[in-house]
Amino acid sequence: MIPHSLPPRASSLTESMRDIGYSPETAIADIIDNSIAAHASEVCIRFDFESPSPWLCIIDNGSGMNRKELIAAMRYGSKRLRPERTADDLGRFGLGLKTASFSQCRRLTVVTSQNKKLEAAAWDLDIVSEKDEWVLGILEPAEISALPCIAESGATGTMVLWEKLDRLCDNSAPDKTLLYEKMEMVDRHLALVFHRFLTGDARSGKLVIKMNGHALEPFDPFCLSNRATQLLPEEICRIRGHEVRIQPYILPHHSKLSPHEYDYYQSRSEFVTNQGVYIYRNKRLMAWGNWLRLAPKGEAARLARVKIDFPNALDELWTIDIKKSRAYPPPQVKDTLRQVLNRIIEQSTRVHIGRGRKLFDENPEPCWSRCAEHGGVHYSVNKEHPVIASYRQMLDPEQQRLFQEVLSVIEEAVPVEAIYSDYSITPKNFDDTAAFERAAIAQRLDLLFKILSAEKPPEADAFRKTVNNLKPFCNYPQETEQLIKEKFHA
Repeated sequence: MIPHSLPPRASSLTESMRDIGYSPETAIADIIDNSIAAHASEVCIRFDFESPSPWLCIIDNGSGMNRKELIAAMRYGSKRLRPERTADDLGRFGLGLKTASFSQCRRLTVVTSQNKKLEAAAWDLDIVSEKDEWVLGILEPAEISALPCIAESGATGTMVLWEKLDRLCDNSAPDKTLLYEKMEMVDRHLALVFHRFLTGDARSGKLVIKMNGHALEPFDPFCLSNRATQLLPEEICRIRGHEVRIQPYILPHHSKLSPHEYDYYQSRSEFVTNQGVYIYRNKRLMAWGNWLRLAPKGEAARLARVKIDFPNALDELWTIDIKKSRAYPPPQVKDTLRQVLNRIIEQSTRVHIGRGRKLFDENPEPCWSRCAEHGGVHYSVNKEHPVIASYRQMLDPEQQRLFQEVLSVIEEAVPVEAIYSDYSITPKNFDDTAAFERAAIAQRLDLLFKILSAEKPPEADAFRKTVNNLKPFCNYPQETEQLIKEKFHA
């Protein structure tokens, strides 16, 4: 066989690599991976979409590079896959800087400094396309000083500048509202993906990420600040001398969340969507929000989460894509995970439905009866509830028969599917109660007293016991108690 060198055409390859599938948030996260590998403690994302030539830059205070290292970093495929890497290296293919950047822009400039010595290089896809050659531009000092945000570069660190933002925004008629919505998505994505770095859990010292001066708050998908979150036993898989740690969690029922916690989690997608496996590579979140085809998504598992940690030494076993947004476990981990899921989904179901059962158990006079039989569950009106039983006594036999038929129609017409759908999406809304004036509460109380007096007027304590288990009275305990005392002259 005669060797024949056949390098790819620069114009074709650079254009085709733009369509790998990065979103703005995954592209920026890929750049921040490089900052973390360079031991940066702060990353600042700056953007100006109001300028005639919009731009975005990511600036870190990491170790920076010299000219030789900079040119190597600008090469497509700047790393070989095999050499051992440090534990904090979040790179993989040596393509992230270029492919992530060009997914959003046509001009990429990297400015880096060590000991206040600035070096800069730029890829411009228009030049590459025109010349059909791998033409990298090395910037002169005057060109560097004219760059946006260059004054914010420190004595040591790196700045990645995106210009000609043809993908991030339409340069012909940029939609400012859409652009800022995209940056809001970036904020939320980075707060989740790097939450362990932002809290200091991933390494000594917290990572600070700022967007136009606003510091990101970490988003913890496991709600660990809430004491009701359950940590189940951790499992450890050992592969090729390395540990893969599997930590299951059961999140609190929404009734255990504070209003702030509930709004915080709900604003970032409801619990059903967020359930699943969370895969971390070197403590950086890679993939989340599904059960890897090992279990279905649904109400049974809505409170279940599983955190999986693996080191970059096992990369080739996890089928990681270039965007670092997908990772699939090797067979050993998958087998262990399947066993874990059987336990945690059962526990999630108990927590989720246990609250409903508790409400029935705690109410001595429920309006509805819950019946579990023949493998199913159905609900019916409690015919022995004092209000219903007393009202039935006010009717003649024919009216009682008709009243029973009305109750049957109500039982059979309960919109279970609609209630399930609404409750799954916004369960807290079911806790809200319409406001009642004192006069309206007093009127309802008088009607109930009249019904409960069908045979004889009830005693104060019996009346109080019945009323306090009914809405709206249980939501207005002070007003209700005052009205009861007035009625019974107590």
